[in-house]
Amino acid sequence: MIRRFEKTPRTATPAKTRAVSRAAASRRQVMAGKGARIAVRALRGPFLPPENWYEPGELVGGDYRVIVQQPGAGYRHVVTEADVRARLAQLPAWMLASLEVIQFSQMTRKKRQAPCYGMQWGNTVYLYPIEENLIETCVQPPLPAQRIEAGMFGARWQQAGRTQWKLIWSEEAIRDFYLNNVLIHELGHVIDNRNTNTVDRERFAEWFALEHGYKASQRAELALQASRKYVRRRHH
Repeated sequence: MIRRFEKTPRTATPAKTRAVSRAAASRRQVMAGKGARIAVRALRGPFLPPENWYEPGELVGGDYRVIVQQPGAGYRHVVTEADVRARLAQLPAWMLASLEVIQFSQMTRKKRQAPCYGMQWGNTVYLYPIEENLIETCVQPPLPAQRIEAGMFGARWQQAGRTQWKLIWSEEAIRDFYLNNVLIHELGHVIDNRNTNTVDRERFAEWFALEHGYKASQRAELALQASRKYVRRRHH
């Protein structure tokens, strides 16, 4: 799961045992580029958003379902089902074999206690909405790694008061972040059937997002830039 930063000093609600056993508990401390997400300070106690659990079915070969919930008042989904399907279609088929459901989740009062960008639970990936104006508010200053990571995506931190900081996204930056970072990170959790330790699972998902999200998107962008600069000379 990719957490967002802590918005209030309130203690997060403990997660249910079932959720802890089935969901990926991502507690990222630093961001190492697009393959990592905006880090958060450790919450007081484990927390996983209450979500719908989808029993594993018989879908195979990347034939996953997409379920879209209303984002909730003041929030919006920053990518669409078409965006997600197009991004996943760029990956090898074997990477999608275990994926069964992608849910665009709704933001609720309980989830706002410890908001996150994405979460994996079983064979399901959950993508969470973000503030409608693409401005996130934090009560703690960002870590140096958070500032660097935001800059790499095109987002920026801004101090709004003595104890308030804002993370401001652009449309392009937040789409890139979700499609090449959040989505790929959670998919990494889905296909990881070797690691059982939380730290090891998180390390693998970080590597997977870096290799198949950030690096892949960077290579594609560099190739596009090179093609635009190339001038074909005609011989007369």
